[in-house]
Amino acid sequence: MSFLGNLLWLIFGGLYAAVAYALAGVVLCASIIGIPFGLAQFRLARAGLMPFGGEVVVKPMAYEPLHVVLNVLWFVLYGWVIVAGHLFFAFLLAITIVGLPFAKQHLKLVPLAALPFGRTFRFG
Repeated sequence: MSFLGNLLWLIFGGLYAAVAYALAGVVLCASIIGIPFGLAQFRLARAGLMPFGGEVVVKPMAYEPLHVVLNVLWFVLYGWVIVAGHLFFAFLLAITIVGLPFAKQHLKLVPLAALPFGRTFRFG
């Protein structure tokens, strides 16, 4: 199921989202200050390519002070928009029976989009 789900995900918008995340990562990496945020965008791009069969993993160092500060900055500057987009599409997809598995994947990506520092996406 995960291969078919990922294939459909890519066809119906996942590839577009992953490319958008990656381009945002490139733009953010253009400055030294933006490099950590750009790397977080690359993690989102990787997770956005194949969410079926993967999970968000919280690393042991996720609650260190530096990660907390970076997560707060991330959420205020970028994260809330990404989270709102995932929640919006999850709501739209959840209206239909066919869209429920895809809505679940959007909801799976919300924690990584909200607080990416100290978290990663592990593929099954």
